Amino acid sequence: MKIALVTGITGQDGSYLAEELLDRGWIVHGVMRRASVFTTERIEHIFDHPRLVLHHGDMTDIAGLTHILKEIKEAKPDTLYVFNLAAQSHVGVSFETPLYTAQVDAIGPLNLLEAIRSNNLEKLARIYQASTSELYGRVQEVPQSETTPFYPRSPYGVAKLYAFWIMKNYREAYGMHTCNGILNNHESCRRGKTFVTRKITLAVARIKHHLDVGAPFEPLALGNMDARRDWGHARDYVRGMIAILDKEEPDDYVLATGETHSVREFVEKAFAVVGITITWSGKGLEEKGYWMKDGREILIVRVDERYFRPTEVDELLGNAMKAKNDLGWSPEISFEDLVESMVKADMNG
Repeated sequence: MKIALVTGITGQDGSYLAEELLDRGWIVHGVMRRASVFTTERIEHIFDHPRLVLHHGDMTDIAGLTHILKEIKEAKPDTLYVFNLAAQSHVGVSFETPLYTAQVDAIGPLNLLEAIRSNNLEKLARIYQASTSELYGRVQEVPQSETTPFYPRSPYGVAKLYAFWIMKNYREAYGMHTCNGILNNHESCRRGKTFVTRKITLAVARIKHHLDVGAPFEPLALGNMDARRDWGHARDYVRGMIAILDKEEPDDYVLATGETHSVREFVEKAFAVVGITITWSGKGLEEKGYWMKDGREILIVRVDERYFRPTEVDELLGNAMKAKNDLGWSPEISFEDLVESMVKADMNG
């Protein structure tokens, strides 16, 4: 009996991962936080699946995690994969809620490890920790690989650094099968609406609609247009998560596309999907993006200093050669296809 436990199952990655595991015949237990509003939109299509078991829980509640794992243990699985995807995952918000971010993103994974140990599952469970390219922060080399020194530049990155090292420590101290996936940015139409990529594609749909009906609109407001990221599709990356745990020896892996694109490029590609060509003028806070139509300039994009981070991360570019060689993993969905799929989903949403 193959059982997987997925924390953060209602998130972007959790929903794609649950789909993939169910398609492979696994029993999937998912942990989601209790809320007064519905948070299951991303898993509505699999909500009634006979092999999906949902639990309310929180990474700060070790007793609750221990109880969930006790229930799983009683099912006597011969294979148990644990994917810790739960997190306060917004880098900007981590500056506003640093303590909460640390409790969930740093102490949370420790709680999960201890819950596994208290159920005597440390020899059976294979644990995947959702790490992040934000560990590199002020990058020490380009591209970044598993041997690149870390230099996190946000409370989120610092909390994730603790989680990375506690996984390695428990691997070495207790012989546990713990793995870190150092994932570069991965997006989809299920990305949270406050993240920059989804903010852009939602704005494309909104602005295109207003232009079509001749209605006034607010331009898209963004922060650092020069920030460069290695953007891939979440569906590709959850395949990589499973491949990491399938490997007999536990290890840490960078997952990345090996391409870097600026926020400005993302904006251009996204608006191009609906036939809008962006022309830029100005620098820094004065930069603006216009669409020339019928001889007049229509303001589409502007820069707003409110969206700059206290400490910026200028460029992240991953080297996934180890994952390609050891796991046979490589991304299949291009940057262009990613952007187009997101825009079309929001246009139809």
